[in-house]
Amino acid sequence: MTAIPTEMRAALEREQRSVEGILRRLVRAERGTPTRLRRAMEHSLFAPGKRLRPILLLWCYDAVGRDGRRRARLSRSGALQVAGAVEMLHTYSLIHDDLPAMDDDVLRRGRPTCHVAFDEATAILAGDGLQALAFAVLGRLEPVPAGLLDLVATAVGPGGMVGGQQEDLDAEQQPVTAARVLSIHRKKTAALIAASLTAGALLGGASEQLRGKIHEAGIEVGLAFQGADDLLDVTASSDQLGKSAGKDAAAEKATWLRVDGFERAQSRTERYGRRGQQRLADALGGGASATRLLALIGMLWRRNR
Repeated sequence: MTAIPTEMRAALEREQRSVEGILRRLVRAERGTPTRLRRAMEHSLFAPGKRLRPILLLWCYDAVGRDGRRRARLSRSGALQVAGAVEMLHTYSLIHDDLPAMDDDVLRRGRPTCHVAFDEATAILAGDGLQALAFAVLGRLEPVPAGLLDLVATAVGPGGMVGGQQEDLDAEQQPVTAARVLSIHRKKTAALIAASLTAGALLGGASEQLRGKIHEAGIEVGLAFQGADDLLDVTASSDQLGKSAGKDAAAEKATWLRVDGFERAQSRTERYGRRGQQRLADALGGGASATRLLALIGMLWRRNR
């Protein structure tokens, strides 16, 4: 797996700490949560993770507002709350994805999965709680930026992440085509990554036209991210991944590896990665914040190197 340069690692760690700080404040401010449910939510939410989606949101927010000519729709502290909500939604999806009725996994982010650490019913409720709390956080923003709720809900809803999960389950142990894999990866993974970048742009004051360009780039970045994830499933260990290695192949999941084999799947991943990164560079222009974001994007699709 590609080593992270020291300066980038430090920047990511600073941002991860800020995301985890807002997550703790948001979860602990919610009154009336039963103790066991709160513990289950925190077990998964505060497991060691990259915090990729919230960082993409925050760094795109920074990149869009780099020149001071755009009027931000929220302060950066407000954008940080949105980033926290996005991470809650991602974590809820992981809790449910790991359930025995779904991917039936026992390890996530280096910890026992939520249903293993607690029980299946509590894990379902922990995921439900995080999803509901995420939208409560978004709904309590003052003001709620126009289009934000629709953007996020569409990305994680039946035409996005949830629909992608259904297609993924339907495709297990079935004949697959590149088009079918594309549909699954686009909905299940790329939709939320693209929405994270686009939400950052929206909050930073980007025009509708610019947001459209960033969203298109984000879809390709998300496809490359999932492609790299599929490759790592067969090249990395469980310790490196923080989850069970080799499960995709064992479950005959719909991946480009099944369609193309390793080398062609790697080429496809790199093609999406380069194209998405270039489109994002063209949309954002120059500046230190854009350079930092693009460097992170490059790392994402080169993870299997």
